[in-house]
Parts: sequence; C-alpha cells; structure tokens
Amino acid sequence: MSSVEKRQTALPPTDEEGFLTRGDVWSEEVAELLAKILMPKDLTEDHWKVINYMRKYYLEFESVPPVRKLARDTGISLRELKALFPEGLTRGPCRIAGIPRHIIRPSFLYP
Repeated sequence: MSSVEKRQTALPPTDEEGFLTRGDVWSEEVAELLAKILMPKDLTEDHWKVINYMRKYYLEFESVPPVRKLARDTGISLRELKALFPEGLTRGPCRIAGIPRHIIRPSFLYP
C-alpha cells in the first residue's frame, strides 16, 4: 500500500435527471465524477473553459449565460460547443458545473 493515499470523493446526491441536489457540495472533483457518468470522454481544456465560465456566471447572476454570450466570451464557436457537448448544454456543462435544474430556462438550447 502506498504511503500517499489519493482521497476519493463520493458523488453527492443528485436528482433523477443527474443534477446536484445541493449546489454547495460542488467541487472540481465532483465535476470530474459527474463528467465520467455523463460523457464518454475525459474533460479537455475547452470543456473546463465552458464549465468554469458557466459556474462563474451562475454564481454571479444566478442564471445561465445566453448561448451566444457563452460562445463569444469563451472563444468557442457554437459548432465547437455542439461537438464538445453533443447532448446539449443543459445535459452537459450545466450538470457538471453544479447549476441547479430550476435555474435553467427551457429556452437554453443551441440556437
């Protein structure tokens, strides 16, 4: 057994759609665990750019950013966003960023 043990983070409770039930338990480790469940590939730098932007925007405005603003501010085109998160922005980065389901507007879709 190694003298340095890697701390294991357990997945906090989620609702039936996979959204965290408590936003205060979010961390990058929790985001990684959620991503492993939701996405077939590991998170890239561009994934993290979107996730961190959305998390910061949510904490500041208690809302999700408009998709075009997200694309413009991150420098990631709409086409690239669709490739990064083919299931959509609600199913991907919103869940991984710990944004509660009730915050997400029904119109938060790709234009």
